[in-house]
This record gives sequence, C-alpha cells and structure tokens, in this order.
Amino acid sequence: MQKRTLGNSGLEVSAMGLGCMGMSYGYGPASDKTEMISVIREAVERGVTFFDTAEVYGPYINEELVGEALSPVRDQVVIATKFGFDIQGGKQSGMNSRPEQIRKVAEESLKRLKIEAIDLFYQHRVDPDVPIEEVAGAVQDLIREGKVKHWGLSEAGVNTIRRAHAVQPLAAVQSEYSLWWRRPEEELIPALEELGIGFVPFSPLGKGYLTGSFNAKTTFDQGDLRNILPRFTPEALEANQVLVDLLKEKAEKIQATPAQIALAWLLAQKPWIVPIPGTRKSSRLNENMGAADIELTPEDVQDINDAASKITLMGSRYTEELERRTGL
Repeated sequence: MQKRTLGNSGLEVSAMGLGCMGMSYGYGPASDKTEMISVIREAVERGVTFFDTAEVYGPYINEELVGEALSPVRDQVVIATKFGFDIQGGKQSGMNSRPEQIRKVAEESLKRLKIEAIDLFYQHRVDPDVPIEEVAGAVQDLIREGKVKHWGLSEAGVNTIRRAHAVQPLAAVQSEYSLWWRRPEEELIPALEELGIGFVPFSPLGKGYLTGSFNAKTTFDQGDLRNILPRFTPEALEANQVLVDLLKEKAEKIQATPAQIALAWLLAQKPWIVPIPGTRKSSRLNENMGAADIELTPEDVQDINDAASKITLMGSRYTEELERRTGL
C-alpha cells in the first residue's frame, strides 16, 4: 500500500488506516477478541501501518485488543490513541483534559498498548474547562520525555487548532469527513493545509451507510450508537439512498464497490488525508483497503462533486448533545 505523510510532521503512515473502535464499542456488543486480532493482523499483511484506538472504547478493552494484536509487529506500525474523558465505574463520565489526567491516561495507555511511546496522542474532544494551551503544554512535556511522539486533536474547531498548534505543532486533526458529511471543507481543510497539519477522517463511510448495505427496514443491535442518530431513522435511511445510488452508478463504471468509490474520493481530495474506515469483517477489510488502489481522475471527482452538490441529505449527523461536544 502507498504511504502518506501527515502534514509537516514527518509521520509516515499507510494511505489508509484501520479504525478499531467498532470492534469493541459503539456498534453493539464487542466482537470475539481472537477474531478481531486476526482482522487487525490481516490488515498489517495488507500493508496497513496506521491503527486508531482510544482508552474510552470499551472502556479500555479496545486498547488492550490493539496492543495484543500489534505487539509482534510494533516496529512496523503507528498506533494512535486518545485522552480527554473521565471514566468512572467503567463508563465515560464527562470531559477531563487537566494536565494530571493527560499524564495518567498516557501512562495507562502505554501499558495496555504494550508500547514504550504513543505514536500519535489525540485530545478526544476539546475540554471547555481547560485552556488548550495547558493541554498542549502537558502533551509537550510527554513528548520531551519520549512517552509521546506526535499529538493531535479530534473534532476541534479552527481557532482551537491554531492556538494548540502555536504551542506544540500538531501532526493531525481527526474529524468526521465523507460524502455524507462535508462540513470540514468549509473551514477545517483550508486551515489544515495552511498550517501543515494532516487530516484523519473517521467514519469515512458514513458509519457504514455509504457501503450501500442499509435500507429503510435496517435495524441495529442494542447498544449501537446509530439507534440514536437522526440520519439513521427509517425515513432518513430511505431519503438518503440517492447518495448511495450515485456511488453505485460510478462504481459500476469502473468495476468497484460504492464503499471503494467513497474512500477513493476521500483519498483524491488531498495527499495528506488518511481515512480510517473500521470493520470487524475480513471481507470488508479487503474491500476497503482495495480502495487505495483506485485512482479517480479529476474528471471522476468533479462528476461526483457535481452530482452530490444537488443532493440534500435528511437528518443531522449527531444529536444536539453530541454535536455540542464538537468544533470548540
């Protein structure tokens, strides 16, 4: 698989990473650990070198999974994890990016991941109670000590990104971005290009929607976050099918799948964009990673953009409560 560098950081990763959250958290019950280790190691064999996790996924069990799966190939991979929440009684209980909490999370994540340094350490969500300069300073200390190599922000607003970057240069910003959610094009992507910061889109397949495998009758497991998201009501699933139809039409012309077109479209946006689609299935892993071999022409991208610009999608991507945690 081709490699990409995240902004000006010098951090080189595979053109596509693997988001590991869904293996343990967010989409119903956690999957069998042995099976997920197999999927992660298959990703390595496919040339994936960039793996994304967080302490809050589980909590903790996703980091443990990733650490065990990647320990035999530690020197070949880049592992990203995140801080920023309090966890009480096994559940997330509010934000916490105080310096002492950042250090505590780093130390514990290092043990779970079985590593000596965190390659990329993100603030998971901006904490309105802790100035971002303090957060940057705390991470800077960890970088100087060799416990963290690079850092980033997740779902942060442009002003926060600029302030953080001025204290300790950011390697990457992680936010949702896809044909299903294009708001980053307005302010975020231009700012990242200006500052030389890489972009890591999560949910690059619209939480699975852009694979074309959902319809109005689709139901989700108990505990699946899509049960509460406005874009996954039966009405929205049906109304937004027009976007999937667009991807299917383009996919048929070049013998690909809708998911591969959606991912190839993202890769074509900027050379410093590295999507991290997640999956629990070997078949989906191979499908997703195959998108890295598809090169859309500028005309292909323009055709998709022109057609997509005429589509108005139904439903917000998050509930109001979840949206309040983003873009600070």
